Amino acid sequence: MHIDWSTLALQTVNALVLVWLLARFLFRPVAEIVAARQKAAQALLADAEASRNAAQADQAAASAETARLAASREAVLQAAQAEADVHKTALLEAARVEAAQLRSDAQAELERARTAQARAIEDDAARLAVGIAGRLLDRLPPQARVQGFIDGAAEALAALPPDTRAEFAAHGEPLALTAARALSAAEAAACAAAFGAALGRPVTLQVREDPALIAGLELTSAHAAVRNHLRHDLDAIRESLLEHGVERR
Repeated sequence: MHIDWSTLALQTVNALVLVWLLARFLFRPVAEIVAARQKAAQALLADAEASRNAAQADQAAASAETARLAASREAVLQAAQAEADVHKTALLEAARVEAAQLRSDAQAELERARTAQARAIEDDAARLAVGIAGRLLDRLPPQARVQGFIDGAAEALAALPPDTRAEFAAHGEPLALTAARALSAAEAAACAAAFGAALGRPVTLQVREDPALIAGLELTSAHAAVRNHLRHDLDAIRESLLEHGVERR
């Protein structure tokens, strides 16, 4: 086989020229276009990735906000429930206290009513007993209604403190004497003698009648009194009965 080296060299040169021309006018523009397209595609991919990341971030933020709102709502509901429970408990306690107070007031009022009723009954009983005793004592003989009380009144007058005793019939004034009935001359003289001896000076009498005394005498001054009569004794008995009734309750 014979090789024509000149022809081979020419063909080689032609091939190199063709390759250069292709590289110069075809491959480079095509490569630049491909590179530009790749760059644009990468930019689009980058934008798409950024958009996807932004969307994911927005979605995460929305999820976080939703969770926060849900947690806040739950906290508000729990706080409202707790406040409602506290308010309910306070209302129940206030109602219980008020009910207890009402029961206590009702019991106290009932007890006061019972006490007042019992007091009224005992008072009526005491008044009735005293009234019966007064009617019985009212049957005493007329002379016994005065004569039997003169000495007791004189003794009570003499037992007073000196300053108090000096107030009776002071400055020569008549001695104020109340009797259950009008005094006879003898009874008046006996009273003047007994009371004068108790006071240590002669006295005159200023006598007033009061049948409510039933029997007995009462001496009075500006600031003191000596009572020796059945009405005073009956009143003392009635008060004693009432006091004993209160103590029993």
